[in-house]
Amino acid sequence: MRQATAAPVPRMSLRQHVAGAAHGAQLFAAAGRIDLGTAAHSSWLTGADAGPDATVLLRTRDQHDFALALLELDGRAGRLIICPPDLTAAQAAAVMAQHGVTHVFDDATMEGLTPVDGVRRLALRALPQQADVTAPACDTQWLMFTSGTSGPPKLVAHSFAGLTGAITPLAGADAVVWGTFYDVRRYGGLQMLLRALTGGGSMVLSQTGEPVAAFIARLREAGVTHLAGTPSHWRQALMCPDLTTLKPRYLRLSGEIVDQSVLDALRGAFPGVMIGHAFASTEAGVAFEVNDGLAGFPAAWLDMPGKVEMRVRHGTLHLRSGRTASAYAGGGGALHDDDGFVDTGDLVQQRGDRVYFAGRASGIINVGGAKVAPEEVEAVINGVAQVHQSRVHARRNPMTGSLVAAEIVALPGCDEAALRAEILQACRAALPAYKVPVSLTFVAALPMSAGGKLERRHA
Repeated sequence: MRQATAAPVPRMSLRQHVAGAAHGAQLFAAAGRIDLGTAAHSSWLTGADAGPDATVLLRTRDQHDFALALLELDGRAGRLIICPPDLTAAQAAAVMAQHGVTHVFDDATMEGLTPVDGVRRLALRALPQQADVTAPACDTQWLMFTSGTSGPPKLVAHSFAGLTGAITPLAGADAVVWGTFYDVRRYGGLQMLLRALTGGGSMVLSQTGEPVAAFIARLREAGVTHLAGTPSHWRQALMCPDLTTLKPRYLRLSGEIVDQSVLDALRGAFPGVMIGHAFASTEAGVAFEVNDGLAGFPAAWLDMPGKVEMRVRHGTLHLRSGRTASAYAGGGGALHDDDGFVDTGDLVQQRGDRVYFAGRASGIINVGGAKVAPEEVEAVINGVAQVHQSRVHARRNPMTGSLVAAEIVALPGCDEAALRAEILQACRAALPAYKVPVSLTFVAALPMSAGGKLERRHA
């Protein structure tokens, strides 16, 4: 199907933002660093024909090349399809066929694929050329994959304005060094990258498969001041003795439910450092940020007018804002309701003047007709002093359909028998009987998804 040409708009491109803001800011990668001001005034890619009619698939080997491609292509190509690092060759081939891809970058895009007639390849130049830092030719549409936690990943369409709508300028941004455990080819990591690039700060990129200790060493060398990741990222980092050698000014959590135990652990590791957690999704964009040191968010934020409107319907959080994606690409179904609200699929519970996330509607365990959100039970378990992390899942049962089971990562040197008793006591005190795990299994570690989230099990 022929894609409509993106209309010219009077807005700054990403390149122009960086050219105007990057005064000595650096992009740090595992293989080296590059001055962002120089990068913004340089042309890095071959393929000058990737114009407003072009749909470019970005499936890069590393995040450094991806960042350079964004500088080159935003405001120039009509659509950018941003592939996460775990997108398979078969999935890439399907995306190319379904969405009318005209160009690909880089060679990683074609790994495992049969070359497609008419599709042009973009590549990094051996030596960059002087760039034309002029007004953008089009308002590039950025297509990103959902996490797939509620089914097969879908592509959602964002504008540059929507992606950057939650970013506010920081005082002294030229002294800010951002870092993120996220991969910047996913929504959460892209938010951190855009904060740095549009705000004049430096950025430290992680590398796929890089050990946590090695990344922390690079963060320390770069002088990271603002560091972000999922709660699972942070729990993994807290097990690294070198974490506290960092001297950050701000820590941020997002991407998963943030319980009080991980906030308290970070506060203990970094006393006096500002710690915030944010809620965002690929579909709904960035909704809010909480900086009071407490899990959940104030109930007063519900049903209030503003740039972001939130309401609870049938137990899940619904959002409406200008940061929301415009649509699913390729006929992926309705993204929002008739009033413009996106159902996030995140279950919430109001207790007093606070609203807490309870889990994903798609992940509920059915125990004889009673509903159990795994994350609610995990929050109780994680609050036990000697627990590092937990994962709650369903265990099949012929009588009730499922029962609740849990896997536990304990802190080194603990007495497992005593800890088992303490966990069960805490669960029985805080939860109805049907939510209390019938089995506790101690494990050395819990797997994380490619997106930095706890890998969920199913019965």
